[in-house]
Amino acid sequence: MKPYYTTGNNIPERDFHVPEIQPQLAVLCLSGSLGGLELNSLKFAGWMQERGWRVTFFAPPATPLAYWAEEWFVPLETLRVRRGLAMPLAAWELKQQLERLHIDVLVVTQNKDLALATLVKTLMGGHLRLIYQQHMQLGRPKRSPVHTLRFRLIDAWLTPLPGLAREVARHTHFDTAKLHTVPLGLPLEQFAPPTRTRAEARQELGLPLEGPLLGILGRFDAGKGQDFVIQALHHLRQQLGQEASLVIMGEPTRNEGDDYLRHLQALVQELGLEQQVHFRGFRANPAVFYQAIDVFVLASENETYGMVTLEAMAAGVPVVAAATGGTVELVQHGHTGLLYLYRDVAACARSVRRTLHDPAATRLRVERAQLERWRYSHHRQCALTEDVIRGLCPAPTLLVPAAGRARRAMAINAVFAAQILPLVGQR
Repeated sequence: MKPYYTTGNNIPERDFHVPEIQPQLAVLCLSGSLGGLELNSLKFAGWMQERGWRVTFFAPPATPLAYWAEEWFVPLETLRVRRGLAMPLAAWELKQQLERLHIDVLVVTQNKDLALATLVKTLMGGHLRLIYQQHMQLGRPKRSPVHTLRFRLIDAWLTPLPGLAREVARHTHFDTAKLHTVPLGLPLEQFAPPTRTRAEARQELGLPLEGPLLGILGRFDAGKGQDFVIQALHHLRQQLGQEASLVIMGEPTRNEGDDYLRHLQALVQELGLEQQVHFRGFRANPAVFYQAIDVFVLASENETYGMVTLEAMAAGVPVVAAATGGTVELVQHGHTGLLYLYRDVAACARSVRRTLHDPAATRLRVERAQLERWRYSHHRQCALTEDVIRGLCPAPTLLVPAAGRARRAMAINAVFAAQILPLVGQR
């Protein structure tokens, strides 16, 4: 997949919102994959850089993230991933990198990287400001002493939806005074106004020029529900008498093979939909996908924060989505889109037919959705994050550790170095 990165605007080199003396920022995402979380993390670093902030992105070496950071001219530092008993080695290395770069604020975007980041903060005497930018649901409750101690070292927790904020309050002992709702953003200018007619977009993708076209976008994965949408198309055609086609855009999940893709292709053949279902690989610019389709269908098992849903609404495409996860907050049923019960094929097909058969109501829902899209602008995400950073770092003097903390950090480092540095030398 070649990801698409754009800002959609001409921000001056120095943004007037940025303080005269800025803290140095770093974004940490030690993932070897290239999915929504990884791309959103890297795009956020790039957007903050464009707004005048000094940003360094940390990623594992020889990974797609490292490659695209350099392609997008985001300053990059690499850090080898070490988990479990080897994590202190990574902590010591990261501490040295942060100190060399004079990093004041570290933004962590993966939950699994929090253990490393909080250890580094301890090694640095506590003066490093630590921000957790939440991308995924919390999952099971995290109230254990280990989680509680770890979360105490987080200075700000940015959660993208109010429902996720309530989940954090229920399932952790985290101080809610440090919890902020900051929606993850997207470059709205990328999706509107359309740069192609629907016919031109379909021709570019090699899709049928006539008839209703449904679309689903995402990696080929059982949790994304492409098989369900194929079944819904079959029901729509056979049981409801509605002619329609489907485009499935995506690629297999990294390092997991193409078994699921072959399953989808076999299902299409079994249902006799070879002429109606079209598989397409990811495009550099997803806008052409949205410009080609009439209805966007989301069928994910548990979508925490569906960026593709927001992209569809920003592009003016009607949305029919499974009522799971954060989707119930992003899509207001009957107001900005239509929801259906998860895995209910008949309900999904009826919602699609309702979308196609009542264009006036559909147009009204699309217009309402577009009125709400400003909430999910990447400009807003960055501005809200800047407010949090300024609250954590109101003056440069506050970034200097107090004498007691400095002495404690020196003592910790001395013990840590005595135990860890010999191990580093052996590797």
